Amino acid sequence: MKTATKRAPFVTVKFAQSLDGRIATATGESKWISGSGARRFVHKLRREHDAILTGIGTVLIDDPQLTVRLVSGRDPLRIIVDSQLRIPLTARVLAEGAASGTLIVTGKSADIARAREIESLGGEVLRLPRSKDNSGIDLARLLEELGRRGIASVLVEGGKGIITSLLKAHAVDRMVAVIAPKIVGQGIAAVGDLGITKLDDAIVFLSVKTRRLGADIVFDGRVK
Repeated sequence: MKTATKRAPFVTVKFAQSLDGRIATATGESKWISGSGARRFVHKLRREHDAILTGIGTVLIDDPQLTVRLVSGRDPLRIIVDSQLRIPLTARVLAEGAASGTLIVTGKSADIARAREIESLGGEVLRLPRSKDNSGIDLARLLEELGRRGIASVLVEGGKGIITSLLKAHAVDRMVAVIAPKIVGQGIAAVGDLGITKLDDAIVFLSVKTRRLGADIVFDGRVK
């Protein structure tokens, strides 16, 4: 699938949620909403993309490896959006040699000494301006930079903030939602406020596929 129809990479957003639309409980617990079959499917998705992008919140809560260890294949570039360089040097995306395959995207004013520590482990630190609404790193600029580096496809495994920002920027090409047969109630939604007040303005899909993975249902849609 590593093809792009524009200079910026092809962007796939993936998340797992409960039947009532929660990607985590109110306390932030998200392991594991989906079943083992869905997790293996996600590793296959990672293998199909040049890079995986997530936010610092996911790293601090889950400490993911962001590898394809459940399937055969090469690990994609790991991209962590971390505007204040809060990532621990012991994080699994940096420790034990992993840093050489990790890009940390931060703000212009992030601590220089901290950036050097990350670079000393073999990681790369990329400084970018904040978005126009000052909500975080300018993700459109990040995608442009990735395109210039020859990254043709990015799998986004971020939380609510990154998913919402990308949807607002009309930067999402494909959305994959793993829906688990669980009811959570109060919790964290996958998508925040998009400023949509009329159904005619809702984001819709050019094509949709669904499949069963154990008890879970996978929604796979191409965004219009």
